[in-house]
Amino acid sequence: MAKKPNFLSVFLNGLIWENPTFTLMLGMCPTLAITTAGSNGIGMGLATTAVLVCSNLFISVLRNIIPEKVRIPAFIVVIASFVTMIEMLMKAYLPDLSASLGMYIPLIVVNCIIFARAESYAFKNPPLLSVADGLGMGMGFTFAITLLSVIREMLGNGTFFGMPVMPESYQPMGIMLNVPGGFVTLGLLLALVNGLRTFAQKKSAKRKDAAA
Repeated sequence: MAKKPNFLSVFLNGLIWENPTFTLMLGMCPTLAITTAGSNGIGMGLATTAVLVCSNLFISVLRNIIPEKVRIPAFIVVIASFVTMIEMLMKAYLPDLSASLGMYIPLIVVNCIIFARAESYAFKNPPLLSVADGLGMGMGFTFAITLLSVIREMLGNGTFFGMPVMPESYQPMGIMLNVPGGFVTLGLLLALVNGLRTFAQKKSAKRKDAAA
């Protein structure tokens, strides 16, 4: 008998096992474009998380009301509304971060992660689990792009969230702040994550065999 999903299991699924960046490979445009500073990564990640949680909740609550034939336009209206709210709040209270992220905040509307979770999860599941899914996917995305941002910032600028951390003799690797550096760093992180996942799966399989 399959175990019934709960808030924690759904949250951890998005955070670890189906991480939108390292596993599902979604949202690659902002992942490669804005991850040149740690503040950019965490800012974009938290903005996306807020939209994910709110849109998942709203779509789940209305899932029995929204007609099947117009679900995609309905998703767009809901997601665009929350993105607009987040954009206005960032411009009001975090103007420097808003200017740094630029057009990528309004482009959250067409982020594959948002649409994928609305279509595959929120439209088919109750509100509480939909919130857990949005929170897990959002925090998984935030973790991934913040990690990527920190690595690129440290190697490309010698700073950590704007604070110098490298010795004065360090020569910044300018390529890390350009698109090729983003691809290389992401590729190395994907290789590391896949290696760790394979190791964990093999270890789990050995434990099951030993228990049997």
